[in-house]
Formats: sequence, structure tokens, C-alpha cells
Amino acid sequence: MSQVHLEKITPMNWHDVEDLHVGKDQNFLADNVSSLALAGVIREAGFHVYTFGVYLNEEPIGFAMIGYDIPFDDENDEYEKYWFTRSSYFIWRFMIDERYQKQGYGRQALGLILDFIRSAPARQAKYVWLCYGLDNVVARKLYASIGFKEVPEAYLEEDEEMPAVLEL
Repeated sequence: MSQVHLEKITPMNWHDVEDLHVGKDQNFLADNVSSLALAGVIREAGFHVYTFGVYLNEEPIGFAMIGYDIPFDDENDEYEKYWFTRSSYFIWRFMIDERYQKQGYGRQALGLILDFIRSAPARQAKYVWLCYGLDNVVARKLYASIGFKEVPEAYLEEDEEMPAVLEL
């Protein structure tokens, strides 16, 4: 039986996720290597960032990056003012390689990510949130089906990203 699971990214396995990609029509995310570099910088600054490979048995099929109460690009970031961003978890990156999409693995992996967050690795939190482009219909449907609620008042037109929040 095929089993989806998460493995913490380490110096020994980070290469597993470097060549995973979404489809050309889904180019919504930074590449995984850039995400790992950003995670390292944020972690070095003393913040909580968790990176995982998503595996199907032994095969790497995806990547996830989760932050807790992380800083944004600058102190004037628009998200800082919203109720759902402080002392909460943020699913910063989540992707399933294009070869493994539309097979239910994303839903399974997201469930594991939420289980990890609910274990309070940094601290207990009331919310987990994420963002997606409104034209990313697949992600929008997936997150809504799990219970994420869009926060239209926090939509940033310049970034074309809709935040969505799930109460834990």
C-alpha cells in the first residue's frame, strides 16, 4: 500500500526536493532550493521555520515549508495588521510535483502538515493560514474543502494573493 509521509529536510536529503516542480501553468511558487535558502536565513535569525519533503513510500513527491510567527519582508508588510498573522502558523510553501498531482497525495500531505502544526512544535496557536493566487483554482478548492476560509479584506492586489485561515 502506498504511504504518503513527511520527512524533515536535513543536509542528507535536501537534494530530494530540489528538482520537484509544479506544472508550467502553475508557476505560483518560488523553487524549492530558494525556499530552503530563505528558511535557513529566517531560522538563523531565531524564528521557527520547518521544512519537509513529502514522500510517497521512498519517492520524494513534494515540499512543504511552515513558519510560526515569522517576520515578513519588511516592517510595513500589509499582512502584519491582520488578526490571523500573529502567533499563528503559516504554510509558507506547499507543492506536489506535477507527476504526482490529481492522485490525492496533496490532500494526504496537507492533512499531515496540519497534524504537525496541531502538535504545537513552536507553541500552541489558534490559527494556521496560507496564501494563494485567485487563479490557482486547484489550490483554492483543496484548501476550502479542508476548511480554510478566505479573508477578502486582506487580499493584496499587488501580490495577487488571497489569504485563507483555518481555526485549529
